[in-house]
Amino acid sequence: MGERYGATIERCGRRTVAAWSDLVAGIDRVLLGKEHPVRLALACLLAGGHLLLEDLPGTGKTTLAEALARSFGLAFKRVSFTSDLLPADLTGINVLDPASGSFRFQPGPLFSQVLLADEINRASPRTQSALLEAMAAGRVSVDGTSHELPRPFMVIATQNSLDQVGTSPLPESQLDRFLMRLSLGFPEREAERALLSGQALDLGAMVAAGQPADLLSLRRRCRRQHCSAALIDYVLDLVAASRAPDRPGAPLSPRASQGLLAAARAWSLLQERDFVTPADVQAVFRAVVEHRLDPAGRGQLSRALLEAVDAIR
Repeated sequence: MGERYGATIERCGRRTVAAWSDLVAGIDRVLLGKEHPVRLALACLLAGGHLLLEDLPGTGKTTLAEALARSFGLAFKRVSFTSDLLPADLTGINVLDPASGSFRFQPGPLFSQVLLADEINRASPRTQSALLEAMAAGRVSVDGTSHELPRPFMVIATQNSLDQVGTSPLPESQLDRFLMRLSLGFPEREAERALLSGQALDLGAMVAAGQPADLLSLRRRCRRQHCSAALIDYVLDLVAASRAPDRPGAPLSPRASQGLLAAARAWSLLQERDFVTPADVQAVFRAVVEHRLDPAGRGQLSRALLEAVDAIR
């Protein structure tokens, strides 16, 4: 499978519908019955964004994160965000080299291509700040020196519900850095039956569909997906609706509108088109904007805004 994908990218710089379907199906064989969330997560990866997975423990959040990393052969590291986690535990430290008598930088787990920030809402604000710099700028600062992170770089964070012990809400500024928030939910009965019957593919048996360089190439292609003036106006109308004075909740920022368009471009690529339609925007809309409109998670997503999505086809 990996050889066929790699050859497809090398030969013509594009994938067939069957190839994308095979990639999604490969990840879905690990999770079972989660094709739509898998497609959204893959769109997030192609768009160059960070992903927040919010759900109950045991629903497959960690498995999805590792499967995405394996799909393109990306270096993967996992960090449990406990309350005593320090910024240096993420970024790394300068250590004394006895041989030379000078300090050298020892990179931390942030220096990976996919970082799984497990239970992110249990860490202290100080540690969250260190992660925020990495997410926003693709680099970290240690003792006044900046260090560039590998490319590509993606943070996939898992978050437990706020009603669980030891959790606290993420600040709005950090939520806005996540391109998408997804919830996997419980599997359908037949999918869970297959899981209990041992039909799920083991993560170790996954074959990479490409290399990190292939992913960077696909991200560049995503940015070239054509967006008409009418499509741009559609996105602007949705964003303007969120900023109405009488609408409850937080308005969408310019970063949110950029993210919505980037996610729609990635979704259109998954549909094997070189242009974006309103249907692509609609497909990613909730995953991109809901955590921004309602940071506290109280279910205050505006009905009027959702109706606006359906109003323009």
